[in-house]
Amino acid sequence: MSTTALNSEFSFELLVCRWAELAWPPGADDAPALVVSRQLGTQRRRWDTIVIECDPAGLAARQAFGDHTIDAELLPIVRHAPPEWEYYREALPDPGYDWRYVREAIHRGAARGLIDKRKNGRRIEIRRKRAYPDWVSRIVAIENKPDLDASAAAALTDQLTHDVETALADEVWLATSRTGDRVEPALLEEFPVEVGVLTFDFADETNARRLGVEATAVDADVATVDWLPSSLDTAADSEAFSSEEKTRRRRWLAERAYGKGWRAFTDTMRPDCRHFELRRSGEALVPYCAAKSRCQSEAECGARCGFFEPEPPQWRTNGWPIEGGPGRGIRTLLERRRERARRE
Repeated sequence: MSTTALNSEFSFELLVCRWAELAWPPGADDAPALVVSRQLGTQRRRWDTIVIECDPAGLAARQAFGDHTIDAELLPIVRHAPPEWEYYREALPDPGYDWRYVREAIHRGAARGLIDKRKNGRRIEIRRKRAYPDWVSRIVAIENKPDLDASAAAALTDQLTHDVETALADEVWLATSRTGDRVEPALLEEFPVEVGVLTFDFADETNARRLGVEATAVDADVATVDWLPSSLDTAADSEAFSSEEKTRRRRWLAERAYGKGWRAFTDTMRPDCRHFELRRSGEALVPYCAAKSRCQSEAECGARCGFFEPEPPQWRTNGWPIEGGPGRGIRTLLERRRERARRE
């Protein structure tokens, strides 16, 4: 199938995520174990793409805890649960909030099979099933901006400066579309020198004809490193966070990335619409709206869209080879790929 039209930051973001799975880190011969996610961060800053470089043995140990995120209240319990039965208030660090919320999290953790719990008189005792591993080696943040005009560059300067000063990620990159100029525009902007620059040539067929180039889909060679980033000191205190708080936030960020992945866009879109399709762009599958004849964004793909039409009932019963209809088939396919990515 021909290259899917690239006409939004959303579709560019999905293609960058798939490229990261194929070719991260750029230029390296050996690829580490990876978890790639998107639209994660803190209250003040959300990154477009997150690449978690993992210790392979640690990632395998993390898989024993299941595919879902271990949430912020539950994670300290799983990490600090003792190897032998112990009263939970003596086994766990002070949470900084009411202990009744800890008890609620203990019940949830036991229901998920993450820890063991029992009543000893009026006391709740806990015991770990397995040790929670240190599975994260590095965290890389990528800001995606396919069209880097003057206003976008001005806004990005503040955001990237915040990323460098906060140093929650080990590296910060900017990903943008390749222009073909002798010097890429991103290199002329006043971005922090610690930020790396990646340029991509995800050219759709219309733009390819205009630029006189071939349309390019996702593969391992589609990106060029125009500027190498500097490693940031994630272990040092910053103005925003202490070193202990940074460690806690990095661990929680990695957990969210592990549970979410980047293919979770169907959780906020409507693949059960008769116009919703997945189209191939090289090694990537991206959403496509047949009614609009283009890639749609998450914001516009929903029941309030004027083109939304539920799948006909016969698609979900006797007239379709996938049980539940194509919408369920799309969700199943992407979930299966998300599960596989956690184990590669």
